[in-house]
Amino acid sequence: MVNFDPYLDRLSMMTVGGLLLQTHALHIPLGESRIAGTDFSMGEAPAFIVDELQKGYGNGFDIKSKGGETAILMGNRTYVIGGACEESPLSIGVQIFDQSTGEWIYPTVLGTKPKTCKGLSAVLLSEDRILITKNGSTPDDFAWFLEVDTQYVRQQKKILGTDVVAWSKGVRGYAEKPIVISGPSGVGKGTLISMLMKEYPSMFGFSVSHTTRAPRAMEKDGVHYHFIERSAMEKEIEDGKFLEFASVHGNLYGTSVEAVEVVADDGKRCILDIDVQGARSVRASSLEAIFIFVCPPSMAELEKRLRARGTETEEQVLKRLKNAKAEIEQGQSSGIFHHMLYNDNLEECYKSLKKLLGLDGSVTAPPKSSPKVVDLPMDHSVAKIDHRIIINSKTPELGKASTNMIVLDVSSLKGGAPGRTRGLDIYTMDSFLDGLACINH
Repeated sequence: MVNFDPYLDRLSMMTVGGLLLQTHALHIPLGESRIAGTDFSMGEAPAFIVDELQKGYGNGFDIKSKGGETAILMGNRTYVIGGACEESPLSIGVQIFDQSTGEWIYPTVLGTKPKTCKGLSAVLLSEDRILITKNGSTPDDFAWFLEVDTQYVRQQKKILGTDVVAWSKGVRGYAEKPIVISGPSGVGKGTLISMLMKEYPSMFGFSVSHTTRAPRAMEKDGVHYHFIERSAMEKEIEDGKFLEFASVHGNLYGTSVEAVEVVADDGKRCILDIDVQGARSVRASSLEAIFIFVCPPSMAELEKRLRARGTETEEQVLKRLKNAKAEIEQGQSSGIFHHMLYNDNLEECYKSLKKLLGLDGSVTAPPKSSPKVVDLPMDHSVAKIDHRIIINSKTPELGKASTNMIVLDVSSLKGGAPGRTRGLDIYTMDSFLDGLACINH
């Protein structure tokens, strides 16, 4: 174990093994760093009882823990994280104590909320987010990010007119960029997507759209659509949970951030088949995607294909041709799309699509490695060294450092609320000093 300065301010800096070590805590006297079973020697702020914070124990003396709560100080605000959320009793709650006013703030909490746990630790990553690690959790549920001043949080704060924080689940590794494919009706984009899905069934997946209309015969919720009440969908749209949406014949349709993330969680690359207006909305969002527009060789050829289908009346054909002309003009001039494909020959167009996606052998995809299972112990302490979080497990019987330390590399994070935060790299090391030597090299 590394011995820290006996009085830690809210942001303390020290050098260990030639590296700058950053810890986050309140003033905790040496010898009193363990309060009610919580280890603050590696940078975690203590847990608080509401009454004691309101009494103004700014120096951290006589502070006691309350359930599974922990707290971290940012400026003049203390974020108290843990316990149950009032709106969702099975989720972790968030409260803010404003030291300048002595008042409690109960923010609007957005994003997918983590479930309650037996204990947690908090580390300040930057001025806009906090890393939360859940004690005794499964490998795919132990790292969460609480965003307090990201772009998404600022946008929602402006829209809602209240204090806002947002949860984002931490995920190891990256997901390949989703593919947005647009084009006028009859251009053959559906056929191209079907060919892609047939040849690479384990590589691609569709996001399941939401709709407020009633299910039709044989339609299953979560398979054909996510069927949702209009008021609930409008609330989620307001909360920024949808990439795009539109009203069609009085019903809302849309693609949620979560629907795209679920496909990535399954190890597949998401395909979104949407119109130009939807593509514009997705392009304006935080989602990094590849945008492809499929054009017909000519309007005359498109009209020929539409009439050959024999599924529309003359009035419907003329309407689709009018819409197609507007869509093509927007697709070619709007700057939304990265690539244009001309479907004058289906097989050649499909080859061009595969080449764009690196499926023709010109681009070799990196091999997928199975992530190592990392079990976060119930009793542990946390430190931050540069862009690495060191989790030091304890031997419950002896209270000694174990030989198995966990490192979270957060140097390459991408994404965030209302979706996942991806790019976590997790590995273990034998000892703290060995880890420092490894990091130095």
